[in-house]
Amino acid sequence: MPRYRYRRFGYTAPPELSGGPRRDCKVAIVGAGPIGLSLAIDLALRGVASIVLDDNDVVSIGSRAICWAKRTLEIFDRLGVGERMVEKGIIWKVGRVYHRERELYAFDLLPEPGHKMPAFINLQQYYVEEYLVERARQFPELIDLRFKNKVVGIEDGSGRATLKVETPDGAYKLHTGYIVACDGAKSPIRSMLGLDFRGQLFEERFLIADIEMQADFPADRRFWFEPTFHEGESALLHKQPDGIYRIDLQLGWDADPEEEKKPENVIPRIKSIVGERPFEIDWVSVYTFQCRRLEHFVHGRVIFAGDSAHVVSPFGARGGNGGIQDVDALGWRLAAVVKGEAREGILERYNAERAHGADENIRNSARTTTFMTPKSDMEKMMRRAVLDLAADMPFARRLINSGRLSVPCSLERFYDIEAIANPPPLPPGRVAVDTPLEKRGESTWLLNQLDDGFTLVTFGDEAKREIDGIRHLRVGADGGDLLDREGFALERYGSGFSYLFRPDQHICAVLREPTAEGVRAAVDKELGR
Repeated sequence: MPRYRYRRFGYTAPPELSGGPRRDCKVAIVGAGPIGLSLAIDLALRGVASIVLDDNDVVSIGSRAICWAKRTLEIFDRLGVGERMVEKGIIWKVGRVYHRERELYAFDLLPEPGHKMPAFINLQQYYVEEYLVERARQFPELIDLRFKNKVVGIEDGSGRATLKVETPDGAYKLHTGYIVACDGAKSPIRSMLGLDFRGQLFEERFLIADIEMQADFPADRRFWFEPTFHEGESALLHKQPDGIYRIDLQLGWDADPEEEKKPENVIPRIKSIVGERPFEIDWVSVYTFQCRRLEHFVHGRVIFAGDSAHVVSPFGARGGNGGIQDVDALGWRLAAVVKGEAREGILERYNAERAHGADENIRNSARTTTFMTPKSDMEKMMRRAVLDLAADMPFARRLINSGRLSVPCSLERFYDIEAIANPPPLPPGRVAVDTPLEKRGESTWLLNQLDDGFTLVTFGDEAKREIDGIRHLRVGADGGDLLDREGFALERYGSGFSYLFRPDQHICAVLREPTAEGVRAAVDKELGR
């Protein structure tokens, strides 16, 4: 397979400069990476128009984010690109941890059947961006993609926000209801507002090298502590599509980033891992660990999502996956506010949930980094003891944080679970668990049946009560709107429970006997009404 061919999207003069008809801009999204494009598509699916501004006109150079988790793939599936990503990506679910040449243990991230999406795929970020651009262009009336439109100024007013934008044809001002900054870890929007991250910068550097080669290495994620081919440090290997392999090598804080990126220094390191087989370097980068975030993600009419709001170390695949979960939590809320269906205050709930999610990712990422890069003699002794025990003692494996990969953030803390007399298998705050179902004789999946709005699903043989304005489905073993022929749904959700799902597929209420009043109260609470 040939390596990825970068193609430019092209520049078109905006109507503010060309004299064409101008759009009423409810939402301006700064950044056409995976986060910004996903948000634009999410809003379009909910009938809300947006303008996406990016200072470039090509996908990201290099593979960058490659590990996409099951929950993220479910979100991408809702946006219309999930199946395409899985078809192209390298599917995997097994991770292997080594100490020197010895395999300590392996872990299975999805040991049970009955899920549409795999545990993980490896797929280069440039493919993801390409697929999202093509999907966004399927909404010409709702998504205005503006490449080579660089935001250089911002004004946040009480009734609207204004962006100053530079283009090859000159500068213009764009007035909008809301600005969503999806412009990355070095966010210019964040700098323009004088905001800064808080958190921890680790004194450690890693080399990323993407190489193209013919090899029969397995798709499993492989992580080494102190490998013989990279003495005293850590290493990671991932297989990607098109014969591309990602290699991460710990370098140490004293390493010179520019020197380490030179081919004469990279090639010997790669040969020590793959041997004398022929390979070509596709992309090289050196990065520093950071685990930091903004104190607040919502500032007036400016909202931050993805790396502009929070950054973590790459180990654990929490960066890109966390950003897509930001989109999942923001899109339906922002659409409801723009359409007048909810109060602006629900954007603060986005802030609370995703700040909680960022803290969870940062906590796990920091633990991973500390274990990988022990600094004191005590930390080194502790790590050596844990690695010695991990091959035979399961409790020790839980202390090795390199195996703790991205999982959906639980929102149970935001719901009064103790008030539920007979706790259901899945409490409010959990994301929906997918199950295979049958609809009119055709195979389908639960997540594909959840609406873009609130959806009530009753599991079991209980009678279905019609509730005005709320879509209500019944899943049964022998009938209903959806047939649970394989039994996964009733096993995972329990018979006799009715679950109210938010537009982002999170459970927001569980009821034994749903009434119109109870369901509407739960919906109103979510919408801040």
